[in-house]
Amino acid sequence: MKQKKSLAENGMLISILASVISIVVGLLFGFILLMILNPAKAGIGMSAMLTTGFSSMDQFGKVLYQSAPLMLCGLSVGFASKTGMFNIGASGQYTIGAFCALVGAIALQLPWYCCLVLALVGGGVWGIFPGLFKAVFNVNEVITSIMFNWIGMFMVNLLYANMPIMLASAWGASNSDRSAALSAANRGAIIPKAGLDKLFGNSSWINISVFIAILVAVIVWFILEKTTFGYELKACGLNKEASRYAGINANRNIVVSMIIAGGLSGLGGGLYYLAGTIQYVLEKRILSMGFNGIPVSLLANSNPIGTIFSSLFISYIQVGGSAMQPNFSSESTDIIIAVIIYLAAFALLTRGLIVRLLTGRNRKEGKA
Repeated sequence: MKQKKSLAENGMLISILASVISIVVGLLFGFILLMILNPAKAGIGMSAMLTTGFSSMDQFGKVLYQSAPLMLCGLSVGFASKTGMFNIGASGQYTIGAFCALVGAIALQLPWYCCLVLALVGGGVWGIFPGLFKAVFNVNEVITSIMFNWIGMFMVNLLYANMPIMLASAWGASNSDRSAALSAANRGAIIPKAGLDKLFGNSSWINISVFIAILVAVIVWFILEKTTFGYELKACGLNKEASRYAGINANRNIVVSMIIAGGLSGLGGGLYYLAGTIQYVLEKRILSMGFNGIPVSLLANSNPIGTIFSSLFISYIQVGGSAMQPNFSSESTDIIIAVIIYLAAFALLTRGLIVRLLTGRNRKEGKA
C-alpha cells in the first residue's frame, strides 16, 4: 500500500499556503501604512483597493488587460530561473519588444499578429546578450541585464526621435513625445476584442491578450514539465556541473533560456501597447512592468500555471490602488502597492519556514 505523503512533503500545497500567507501579510502591512498616512480614511482606501477590480465589468476588464503583460514578464523571470539565471533584464526586453511591435504597426503597417511576432523576436534578441556573456565570459547576468535595461530604454528613445513617422505628431496629433495612436495609424494592428468589449460593458481595456498570455503559460509549462529540452534546462539550473557531466550542453541551454525569457518579456510589451488604449511615452526611467514580473514569478514559485493567478492578483491590486485617489496621493499609493507586491513575493521564504515548522513538528511527534 502506497504511503500517504505528509503535509511537509506536499510541495504544491505548501507553495499555495506560502503564497496566501505572504499575500495576507502584505495586505496587513499595506493597511498599517494607510493608517499612518491617513488614519481617518484608511478603511476607505483599503476597501477601494480590495473591491475596485470587481466593482464593474470595465474595471475587471482592466484587471485582465494589465495581467497579460505581467503574466509574460513573470513567465520570463521564472523560465530563466529554471536554468539558474536571474533575469532582472525583463524591463529592457519588454521595452524592445514594445518598440518592435509598434514599428511593425505604425511604420510597416503590419497586422497585429505579425507585430506580436516582431515583439517576440525583438525581446529574444535583447535576451541573447546576458545569456551569451554568462555562458562565454562568465559575467554575472544581473550586472549585464541591468546595463541592458538602460541601454534598451535610451536606444528606443533615440530611435523614436529619429523616426518621425512613429510619433503622434506625424498622424495629426499635437504630441511629439509619444508614439502614434493605433486608432489613427493602423487599426489593423490593434489586438482584436472578439466581442469581449460588449460582454464587459463596452470596456475599452479588454481584448484577447489575456487568453494569448494564458496559452503561452500553458505552453511554457508543457515545455518545462513534459519535454527533454525542459528537463535539460532544469538540470542546468539545479546543478550546472553535474548536467555537463551527464552530457548536457549547459552553456547552450543558458543562452537559449535567456533568448526564450527575453522573447516572453518582449511579447508582453507587444500585448500591452497593441491594445490601442496606451501610447508609448518617451521615458526617462526604466519601465516597471519587467520588474513587477519578479514578484509575479516569486509568488508563483516560478510555476508557469501559478504565474497566471499571481499576475491576476498583482494586476487586481494595481487597479485597486489607482482608485485610492484622491484620498491618498499617487506617491502614497505607489508605496502601498509596492509594499504589498514585494511582501507577497516573500512566498519562497515563507515556504521554507512552513517546511521547517512542519518538519520539526513531525520529528517531535515521531519521538513521542
